[in-house]
Amino acid sequence: WEEGNQSSLGEFILLGVSDRPHLELLIFVLILISYTVTLLGNSTIIVLSCLDPHLHTPMYFFLSNLSFLDLCYTTSLGPQMLVNFRSADKSISGAGCVAQLYISLSLGCTECLLLAVMAYDRYAAICQPLRYTAIMSRRLCLQMTATAWVCGFSNSMVQTILTVRLPRCGRNRVEHFFCESPALLKLACVDTTINEIELLASAVFFLLVPLGLILISYGYIGAAVLRIRSAKGRLKAFNTCASHIAVVSLFYGTAISMYLQPPSSYSQDQGKIVSLFYTMVTPMLNPLIYTLRTKEVHGALRRSLGK
Repeated sequence: WEEGNQSSLGEFILLGVSDRPHLELLIFVLILISYTVTLLGNSTIIVLSCLDPHLHTPMYFFLSNLSFLDLCYTTSLGPQMLVNFRSADKSISGAGCVAQLYISLSLGCTECLLLAVMAYDRYAAICQPLRYTAIMSRRLCLQMTATAWVCGFSNSMVQTILTVRLPRCGRNRVEHFFCESPALLKLACVDTTINEIELLASAVFFLLVPLGLILISYGYIGAAVLRIRSAKGRLKAFNTCASHIAVVSLFYGTAISMYLQPPSSYSQDQGKIVSLFYTMVTPMLNPLIYTLRTKEVHGALRRSLGK
């Protein structure tokens, strides 16, 4: 334990793209824009979902949870990255690094499960319309959401402890923009095979299992939509799912390319770009995708502005 505890002390240097200073300003501007849009967009969805009675439905309950999660996710990483890009000192304290790793991993795992819960909600709405309100009771919505949050934070606790306890033998230069498991495992001066297997097993559970459930849900939804006779009805059913499909594709596509490979074969430059995408770009796009495609949100915005 002493050796593991010792390895978590001191500070880490987040190298990012410090070897290419011309890129730092560009990435700083992009992150600043995406972080600002994320704050505005997700806050708007949360406020509208709370204030507008028309949005007091399971779909918007889950969406406001997703928006809150995305706000926390980007805030756990964005401000520190912005500071590092405009500073010659790229350091982060050991405690700060552990907190960043734990919080971002917790929220990432929770989002995987929450997107699966949202797919089940769409399945119930389209495949069981007459029983929808009975199936998606307030109690079930709360239980499913609470389960997603608890599982995400519990898994992250295990991952963080296993990563932090690895001896680093003085290595503290992280080839990344923030503290993330694959990059931190590369600092270890011992064999990390067990950690890599554990991380891969966790990724399978939190990425592939929910994705499988989402695909099954959309298989049933697709079959139900094809049975709808009117073109207008098919289009309406498709529109209720299109936003969620777009968000799932963005988030899972990038997260799978990052975590479903052993850290030993992890490409540092590719990993940096991919992780920026699912930590900063996807949370920015989520509210835009939902507000641009969803008439209920348009209506709620008009009503709130009209007042």
